[in-house]
Order: sequence, then structure tokens, then C-alpha cells
Amino acid sequence: MKKCCLISLMLCWMLSLSAQFLHQGDTIAIISPSSATDTTTINGGIRTLQKWGYHCIIAPNALADYHGFAGTIDERLSDLLWALHEPSVKAIMCSRGGDGAAHLLARLSLDTLRQHPKMMIGFSDITALLCAQARAGVKGIHGSMCYALKTYEGNDTVSQTLRRMLQGDLPTYHVAPHPLNICGKAEGIVVGGNMSVFNDLAGSDFDPLMLDDIILFIEDTGEGMSRVDRMLHNIEVRDLQSHIRAIIVGQFNKYKHPENGFDDMYAMLNEYLQHWHIPVCYNFPVGHAHLKNFPLLVGKNATLEVTQDGVVLRY
Repeated sequence: MKKCCLISLMLCWMLSLSAQFLHQGDTIAIISPSSATDTTTINGGIRTLQKWGYHCIIAPNALADYHGFAGTIDERLSDLLWALHEPSVKAIMCSRGGDGAAHLLARLSLDTLRQHPKMMIGFSDITALLCAQARAGVKGIHGSMCYALKTYEGNDTVSQTLRRMLQGDLPTYHVAPHPLNICGKAEGIVVGGNMSVFNDLAGSDFDPLMLDDIILFIEDTGEGMSRVDRMLHNIEVRDLQSHIRAIIVGQFNKYKHPENGFDDMYAMLNEYLQHWHIPVCYNFPVGHAHLKNFPLLVGKNATLEVTQDGVVLRY
């Protein structure tokens, strides 16, 4: 009897995860867990989502402004919990990144995320919440938020890829070869995002590097090579590179170079990654520039194959 109950519970859990993708007419909640935003940005994003066939509702505090954050920690947490618990909400889009999403984690449990497996969409500072969901076994999308959907009106290739991903149509990405690529093939759970954000989760329940067998993707903006060097050293000191089966290196921009004797960020990264003896893909189109920020499904198994002819990422 106990065995039957266990199987039943496991099936329910698997079905809840598979049911995260959306259908026409589903409701998406717009929340602001990080920095303050504005009505124009949120309404512009909503227009695109409505054009795609979704109903949108704005969280009560999504337009608040408290010292540059979108409300107090309590207000931002309240909006997230409301979106998770509200039965009509099928997915959650963050209005923008910035700073502050990690504030919510000290008051959020992995159990809550497991019990309410709703796909969250965002990037940059939202990396903190996507990592938390991945640790809970919940899928999320590292992808465009309201500003990009407003600016491009959902008509560009990146936005259209996001539109298909929301409905469960997962892409296979083909990326051109790069001189620093390290060839090989690996399978693992796709996790990562903004490097400085997930680095600050080190040692917590929400640390994505604590998962086994991962494909780690990294990107950042405004972080110097010295700072990124320390982040890589942190991974090595914690002996967590053994959890990583492959690395996808996205876009690093707005940093000072040359620095530390290296011409650019990729050269500095290669100083470390060439010794990790795993496949590495450079110049993947994920990062802070919208047209180079194709969506990645976080928390989902994928295969990365790096060859002399190019790179294939397949879910």
C-alpha cells in the first residue's frame, strides 16, 4: 500500500511539472521582485503577451517604489506568493531585473516552490529566483521580460522563440564554432544565468551548483575580469566543478579590458576552463543584449555537443 501511494505521489509530481507549459487563454501574472519599474514598461509587455493569446494580471505591488526597489521586501514577497498560490495564474513574468530578488529567498522555502510549480520568466537579477526553482525541481525560463517585449512588440526572432517555448515547443540551438571552444558531448540539467547573482547564492539551499550533473550557462554585464576571476576561483575552492558536465559561455559586456594581462573576458575564462576537462561553448547568444538573449529552459535536462563544426544544444 505504501509503495502504491509513493508511486502515485511521484506521478502527481511529474504531471505537475509537465503541466507548466501554457495554452492559449492562460493567465500570466506580472510581478516586480527586483528594481522599480514603470507603467509603460509593464503595459507594453502585456500588449505583446495579449497578442500571443494570454490573459495578464498585474500584482498589487508591481509598480511600487521603495528606495529604488519595487516595494519593500514584504510587498515583493507578497506578490510572489500571491502569484504562486493563485489558481488562475499559470505562469509568472517578471517585469524587470535590476537588484533585490535575492531578498525574497531568506523568506521563501523550496517546499513552497515545489508545491506550486509555475514557470517563471526573467533574467539578470531574476537568476536568483530561477536558481531557487531549479533547486526545487521546477522549470523556469531565462528569457526576455516586459521591457524587451514592449520594445520589439514580440516580432523578433528571440521573442518568437520565447513564445514557442512558453507552449512547450523547445528549440534546438545551433551555434557557430569559436576558437576557444572545447569539444565534447555532455548531458545535464541546464542551470545558471547571471554569474554575479548565482555566485552570491553560494552555500545556500538555492545554490544551483549544488545540483549534480549540470550544464552551467554564464553571462554578466558590468563585471570586471578580476571579479569574474574570483567567481571562478570560488567554484574551484568549493570543489564544485565536479558537478558541472559542460559550460555554456554567453555574453559578457560593459566591462573594462584589457585587464589582468588578458585581452578580453573569454581569454580569462579559458585560463580556468581549459583545465576542467569538460565541453565548453563560447559566444552563445544569451545575455543582457536582447537580440543575443535567446531563451533557455532552466531546470530541464539537455544535451550539449561541441565539435569543430559548431555547437548544438538540444532539449
